[in-house]
Amino acid sequence: MKTTTTLGKLSRYLTKQPLRLIAVLLLTVAASGLTLFGPYLTGAALDRYIIPGRYAGLLQLCLLLLGIYLLGSLVSWLQSYILADISQRTVWSLRRDLFRHLQRLPIPFFAGKSHGELMSRTTNDIDNIANSLNQSLVQIISSIIMLGGSLTMMLLLNGWLTLIALITAPLITLFAKTVARRTGAQFKAQQQELGKLNGFIEETVSGHRVVSLFNQEQRIAEQFSETNSRLKKSGIRAQIFSGMMGPFMNMFSHITYLLIAVAGGWLALRDLTTVGVIVSFLGYSRQFSDPLNEVANQYNMIQAGVAGAERVFEVMDVPSEYEGEESLPSLRPINGKVEFREVGFQYDTGKEILKHISFTANPGDTIALVGPTGAGKTTIVNVLGRFFDINSGQILIDDTDIRTVNKNSLRKQLSLVLQDAHLFSGSIRDNIRYGRLEATDEEVELAAVQAYAHPFISRLPQGYETELSAEGGNLSQGQMQLITIARAILADRALLILDEATSSVDTLAEIQIQKAIRQLISGRTSFVIAHRLSTIRHADRILYIQDGRIAEQGTHEQLILHKGLYHELLNSGSGLDENVEQLLG
Repeated sequence: MKTTTTLGKLSRYLTKQPLRLIAVLLLTVAASGLTLFGPYLTGAALDRYIIPGRYAGLLQLCLLLLGIYLLGSLVSWLQSYILADISQRTVWSLRRDLFRHLQRLPIPFFAGKSHGELMSRTTNDIDNIANSLNQSLVQIISSIIMLGGSLTMMLLLNGWLTLIALITAPLITLFAKTVARRTGAQFKAQQQELGKLNGFIEETVSGHRVVSLFNQEQRIAEQFSETNSRLKKSGIRAQIFSGMMGPFMNMFSHITYLLIAVAGGWLALRDLTTVGVIVSFLGYSRQFSDPLNEVANQYNMIQAGVAGAERVFEVMDVPSEYEGEESLPSLRPINGKVEFREVGFQYDTGKEILKHISFTANPGDTIALVGPTGAGKTTIVNVLGRFFDINSGQILIDDTDIRTVNKNSLRKQLSLVLQDAHLFSGSIRDNIRYGRLEATDEEVELAAVQAYAHPFISRLPQGYETELSAEGGNLSQGQMQLITIARAILADRALLILDEATSSVDTLAEIQIQKAIRQLISGRTSFVIAHRLSTIRHADRILYIQDGRIAEQGTHEQLILHKGLYHELLNSGSGLDENVEQLLG
């Protein structure tokens, strides 16, 4: 993304506060104007009072000069106060829009990004933008005004000295452009490496048990050191290039100052100018070069802010999965009939995952999906929820093609219980209520009763008000799964997907979960992906998926009599477990 494009997008956020920006601009002009008075009055004091030896009016002029500097300081403080408000409002809006946009991005986007790297964009990158706005925005505005004002005053004082002051301008411009080209790339690389490091930290912290179990602490530490070293190297390169700006700009400033002093002294000796004019001119030449030096000294902050903005807008430019959906009608409340007609699907890799999938689920039916890993079972339920859009064929709900209605209304008809039970920080009550936010406390507790979660919740010290640690770490896996089932019961939606909902729990926990699942699927059209016989035996139809096709379908009894792939799977002991079914009776 080009820097000009990034700055243009950032400016649209800034211009949402026009009155504050106008106030900052006016205050900056006032502060710069007051500052420009200083050198003129200093020169006037020399020519009118000090050199002639007339001191009668000197005190008044010095008091005026003091008043100007005090007023300038007050105006600068007020300007900084308003700017801080502008910058924080800007990054608040930017962070809000980025987070909202992340919630609307398609599933494939997240599959290609680590969570820590995305978190880095919402924290580190936006912090860099905030710092850049706070420290550099006024400096840039003030520098432009000071450059113009100082140049004007220098021209009014002496045209020849002004030409001398501008001798180094082409060198400064060339040097700044060269450094800017190199530094921008280095700061972008630094932010990318920082995002990778955050992603690595997030993965290793969340997977700490696995790391410890397999004694991989040393290898993880080595990998961290490698990533950290890359960040260090990119940071050093960025700081070295940006750090060149300040010293070189100071050198050019000192050379210019020396040339003006020598030329001014030569002119004064020949009575072509006065000492006061030279002193004033030197002050203005300093005010002409100081803004450039200030911008140069903050150049690394500016580049870090631009690099951060590029990474933020890179995410915000990814099209939302709801883009273009506004014009589509909403799906009306449904009975639950689902029909797949010759459905074909492939990911971006080009490999065909689903091939001519056709079946019908009537309202209230339970459809079990079994088959080897990678056969396409999870893909079938993903395309049903339009987390991915199919490449060919049709999926109809109550005879309505799901591509003709907006995704949001479709997903409001769908509940999902996954293998990994995900809970949020907060109370158990809040986690169950996540299924339907307007539910009363009584409805939440009734859903827990129906999910067989009420007994263990009641035994907790704070009951439903028990605060859960990160991802429910103070509950067992089975208890967490019962809470997610209670959440799905409370949502009360016509379509239900169970994706390996019992695969990560022990047999005793599964007994409770199976009872809850039977309560959950009652009266709903359900799609169940499972490897355990206890989960799928009572399904109205079992679809055996192999290599993206329906290889067999029928009831449990029909497929056993058929003695095909399902029968082989059952007898192979590769996951279909009858023990729980016997316990359930």
